[in-house]
Amino acid sequence: MVRLTRAQQQERTRAAVLAAAKAEFTEHGYALAKVDRIAERAELTRGAVYSNFPGKRALYLAVLIEVAGGVASEPVTPPESVHDALENFARAWLERLPLGGTAWGGRLQLRSLDGVLDDEHAREVLAQAARLEALLLAIALEAGEPGRRVRLAELALILLDGATHRAETAPGFGDPFDLTHACRHLADIELKDSWAPPHLPFVTPAKPYADTWDAPGGLVDQISGKEADLASDGLITVLGAGRLGAAEEAVRSGEPVTIVVVTGDPAETGSLVRLRVVDLLGCLRRVFAPEVWHQVQLVLDDDALVASALGLTDPGDETEAAVRVEDGVIVARSSGRGAGHAVSVAQKTTQKTTRKATP
Repeated sequence: MVRLTRAQQQERTRAAVLAAAKAEFTEHGYALAKVDRIAERAELTRGAVYSNFPGKRALYLAVLIEVAGGVASEPVTPPESVHDALENFARAWLERLPLGGTAWGGRLQLRSLDGVLDDEHAREVLAQAARLEALLLAIALEAGEPGRRVRLAELALILLDGATHRAETAPGFGDPFDLTHACRHLADIELKDSWAPPHLPFVTPAKPYADTWDAPGGLVDQISGKEADLASDGLITVLGAGRLGAAEEAVRSGEPVTIVVVTGDPAETGSLVRLRVVDLLGCLRRVFAPEVWHQVQLVLDDDALVASALGLTDPGDETEAAVRVEDGVIVARSSGRGAGHAVSVAQKTTQKTTRKATP
């Protein structure tokens, strides 16, 4: 008999719980599902379930993440225009939806959060995650043609989120071909998108530093699926789940940026963010080549390894901090609102000063 290690046994138990939970949610839906029945399905004790997941919502989100992560990526032909990109993205999004009615299994496929986010904080996090989603889609759209396209990305996601909700509440209503056509022509709307947040001129300047940067390893860049490179030159911005909308402040620097997401509640809040990221990237990869995000990495740091390495104490959902790394040294750092912008501006100022001082 092969004796399993403790880690292997824990992984097997977790897999059994997830399989049982998926069956329970498929049969009964979220509201009527019972943790006791999940334990019975997995042939485990109730305590064994709770040792892996703190509650039913955490279990449900974990099941949705597994469903979303099961979408296969395919080789893509880069879109020739923003119109093509939006149409192809809409098609990839809509192909995830069930063809028939919305029995409970179909609602898993829809990534339904109906009745799940029953508190204000969770809804606020979902709104911040939506801003991060729009930024990731906008970066891809901007790769083909210059100009900020975040508002365009937001419109597309609102339309497609609405289609998902309608598929749940009124299955069969709406023609997917009409929706993809509508998304294509969103690019014709003149939105006069610009990047000028009113608070940025008042952000506290970053502080100069000269600390050796000991970058943690083993973290995954969600965009590429490869190990994140945290040691190279660029900006690292650490954002709590309630501050994800600030990611653009670092991205607009034009420099390599690593967005690190932290939370005080990895099992639920962290899983909600992970679900949205995994689901969106599954669609994006079917339309865009990974190179369109070559300046951006996205790390979901459930264990706050990066925050700890940066000396941030007790990182939570409202964390906002950033550093600039050069040649293995942290040369500037900032915390609080506008931290990513403050660090990028400090770096640009340093470069300007260096150029002027050079004969």
